[in-house]
Amino acid sequence: MGASGPPCVLITIPISHYCEKARWALERAGIAYRERAHLQLIHRVAVRRAGGGRTVPVLVCGDRVLADSAEIVDWADALAPPDRRLYPDDPVAAAEVRGLERDFDSRLGPHGRRWTYHGLHDRRDLAIDYGCTGVPPWERRVLSFAYPALIRGIDRYLDITPATAAQSEAEVRATFDAVAARLDDGRPHLCGERFTAADLTFAALAASVLMPPEYGVPLPQPEELPAAMASVVRELRAHPAGAYALAMFRDQRR
Repeated sequence: MGASGPPCVLITIPISHYCEKARWALERAGIAYRERAHLQLIHRVAVRRAGGGRTVPVLVCGDRVLADSAEIVDWADALAPPDRRLYPDDPVAAAEVRGLERDFDSRLGPHGRRWTYHGLHDRRDLAIDYGCTGVPPWERRVLSFAYPALIRGIDRYLDITPATAAQSEAEVRATFDAVAARLDDGRPHLCGERFTAADLTFAALAASVLMPPEYGVPLPQPEELPAAMASVVRELRAHPAGAYALAMFRDQRR
């Protein structure tokens, strides 16, 4: 399915960086898909109907249901042309790539998301302008009047407070420092000469704190963000790891 059959269906929260990871892998592999986007919390109904759990992305291809971004990347990669593959054939090299991917999924992804939601907490305007790309019109209308309730639900679900947001910013910076140290020897990519799933995952999940213009859906740029948040985004864009992630979006995303 997808590559040669009817398009797969990708259920997303459009701004989700985990969903961007899945979009990127599917498009890199040349797999056709239709995206069905939903707002946060509302997405749970579509996810459960599709056979997933509580989170997005969920990819449905015929009878196959993939309910995790890492599973989607792995499946898409098996169908990709040889020159677009994301995992090396060598088992040792592949294990290194997968280890970095798991680390980014478990640390950078959640912490970047929490920091971003906290920074945009009081910006209903940005949520409506940028959080609704592709969602059904009724969901946009719901967001316009139910924003406070939705934000309270997200705060509880993701444990967002000023203290946890500050902790998450520190975790993001630690990951950026580790990536910069890895690249400091002059290697072109995180695992050597090739662009791999480690690079794709780092760039996609770092997007929550970098707002790359090449992202799969439009994101607010620093000049639109609250001043304190914009300052951090600009600082992280200038960080060697942030500059690397932005370069991956420019050079590899399309």
